[in-house]
Amino acid sequence: MKTTYCLIIAAGILAAAVNPAFGGGDEVVVVYNSRLPESKDVADHYAEMRSVPANQVLGFDLSTNEEVSREEFRDMLQRPLAKALENGKLWRISSDIETGTDAGSSRVIWKVTDSKIRYAVLCFGIPLRIAEDTSLTEPGEADIKPELRRNEAAVDSELACLPMLRNGYRMSGPMKNPFYTTTNAALLDPTNGILLVTRLDGPTAAIARGLVDKALEAESNGLWGRAYFDLRGITDPNYKLGDDWIRGAEEISRLCGFEADEDTNAATFPAGYPMDHIALYAGWYNDDACGPFARPAVEFMPGAFAYHLHSFSAMTLRSTTQSWCGPLLAKGATATMGCVAEPYLQATPDIGTFFGRFLFYRFNFAEAAYAAQPALSWQTTIIGDPLYRPFGKTHVEQRDDLIKLHSKYLEWWQLEFVNLALVERNPATRVADYLEDLNLTKQSSVLTEKLADIYSRLGKPASAIRDYQAALKLDVSPLQRLRLRLDLGEKLAEEGRNDEARDDYQAILDENPDYPDRDKIAGILAGLAPTPAGTNAPAQP
Repeated sequence: MKTTYCLIIAAGILAAAVNPAFGGGDEVVVVYNSRLPESKDVADHYAEMRSVPANQVLGFDLSTNEEVSREEFRDMLQRPLAKALENGKLWRISSDIETGTDAGSSRVIWKVTDSKIRYAVLCFGIPLRIAEDTSLTEPGEADIKPELRRNEAAVDSELACLPMLRNGYRMSGPMKNPFYTTTNAALLDPTNGILLVTRLDGPTAAIARGLVDKALEAESNGLWGRAYFDLRGITDPNYKLGDDWIRGAEEISRLCGFEADEDTNAATFPAGYPMDHIALYAGWYNDDACGPFARPAVEFMPGAFAYHLHSFSAMTLRSTTQSWCGPLLAKGATATMGCVAEPYLQATPDIGTFFGRFLFYRFNFAEAAYAAQPALSWQTTIIGDPLYRPFGKTHVEQRDDLIKLHSKYLEWWQLEFVNLALVERNPATRVADYLEDLNLTKQSSVLTEKLADIYSRLGKPASAIRDYQAALKLDVSPLQRLRLRLDLGEKLAEEGRNDEARDDYQAILDENPDYPDRDKIAGILAGLAPTPAGTNAPAQP
């Protein structure tokens, strides 16, 4: 009988402190377009699910177009919303005297001195983009770089500056976000000049409505699955920052226990890549959703966050094929971000900072998203429930809840646990022994596959083959089955077990009639000579 091995994991990882700044529905104002019944339906559903007070659900008569003029934005949404917040006593604006740097100079300033709300949720049907106003001239414009001397903006990003409206601010060019990279979520508050604005939106009202449902499911059960990162392997200093941000996100996800896959080719993940159980995705740089995300079925987990860095990734949210945000939401993502117009790389969301705040510091979605914005009054729109917080429980609390519920997600908790053990430099042999002794492993394709991966890295191909084959006999998703077969076929061929490898690769073709890489698999099959007669398979250790 095997000895039960104890894995050493830092207590700080398993019982990480919860960030205290998150709030509930009483801190949210919900905004809908009164011209669209679907918009109010989404607003009412969100208010019910998050217990938002009725007086904090506000309708405005707005255009149903995704783009509006700056005049219409100002007169129909920006100013009326500010007035409604003040009249409804949802925040209080007071004057103060600001002393200047020059002797005797001072001015009256207005600021939000008290606020019951921190978040605004814009519901399906609220315009997305503010068009360029070529007639607008502002002091200091000449000091802005020519390429940034523009005043079009995302509605969300402009409304984030609503607490500063009374004082006025320059709308041309990006405004530096003073809270970029903050680790103190409590600073993100209207009394400090920022309103956390996100939207429940997408190609249809049903998709928009479902974002809060999936968020609540992940808050209850946890956000589980795999993480995927699509880098470009770029060295050009003008663009390397994008890779650095995504690589930082990958490192954080690994340190937090996620199973992470990385692609460093210049192209995006190929269509044939078996991207299963997606919990997290970050990549760049294609005009429209492509590769695995353009296939008929995408395996997003409840609560999944997916982001593709592109200058026009949120140019429209109404399409299921154009740009990125709309297609990702249509395929099942719960939260995303994107740009409505050219932001230039340095002013796009810093996805590494977002992952750090969301996964490690356990900010809610809105807090993490705004801590990751280098600029405000600019081009980023943020889609998802602002209160969404899937990492609000410690690892131990989450495990205990999953055990009580007899939840299938317990296998993912165990995967996270062993990944954290590896992060803490527990020997891989000890981790393998832990999984071998764990009863759940025998019932879990996720854990059995992990055991096979560990044996493969330890140079034990026979054990890896055994466990890949065992995992295939358990409950697997279609894309997990594809990945298992690809790994198994490669290992069998390496070990000279060509007949078994041929059977495995043929199964890929039989099981996946629409597989984009059928020709590649057929080529591998053609190159596999029959196993010589009398050759025995390697003995199991």
